Amino acid sequence: MRRWLPLFLVLTGAILGAVFLRDQLSFEALARHREALLAYRDAHPLLTPALFVAAYALIVAFSIPGAIWATLTGGFLFGLFPGVLYNVTSATLGALALFLAVRAGLGESLRARIDASDGAVRRLSDGIRANEVPVLLSMRLIPAVPFFVANLIPAFLGVRAARFTWTTFLGIIPGALVYTWVGAGLGEVFARGERPDLTVIFQPYILGPILGLAALSLLPILVRRRSGA
Repeated sequence: MRRWLPLFLVLTGAILGAVFLRDQLSFEALARHREALLAYRDAHPLLTPALFVAAYALIVAFSIPGAIWATLTGGFLFGLFPGVLYNVTSATLGALALFLAVRAGLGESLRARIDASDGAVRRLSDGIRANEVPVLLSMRLIPAVPFFVANLIPAFLGVRAARFTWTTFLGIIPGALVYTWVGAGLGEVFARGERPDLTVIFQPYILGPILGLAALSLLPILVRRRSGA
């Protein structure tokens, strides 16, 4: 029961969050409550960041849809900096909580099953384990990899918590910078009655450098293969 309890709590929180918070994590909700949020931030300058980090971490831990709006809110309330620091810290803490819950409930048994298998899954698992840091960083850097998937795969493969944490923190910084920057400009977007452009991360001048970082993170794998060839 102790092993399965964290995973049960995560699943319960995910279901409840998806049902009751679906309409609260949206652009419309942020636009509707923006004045109240700014007033609360000004009245409680120390408490607001702590509450924000806790709330954002729970959203990520429970994999509740709408985390991107939490990132934009961090930029809107706190600016590019320290907003990006709050966003990255929150997302990392939430990812670590989910990682630990899944690893406790499924990780050991699934890893043993993979190790006992013989086939493509085993070869893929061995390849990832042999190149953990480059693979973990590239999963965070490539926008096409869903965030919750990048939390689950390391838990299934038995990645160490410390390595998972620091690669997550570093790997999500580029994307967090982009969306925090968008959030920091929401005041003008609200004033014009428009919606933010969330596809900005896929613009060549932004996506190109991020993919370049992802390729750079995979460079040690290529070097290792050539040296072993």
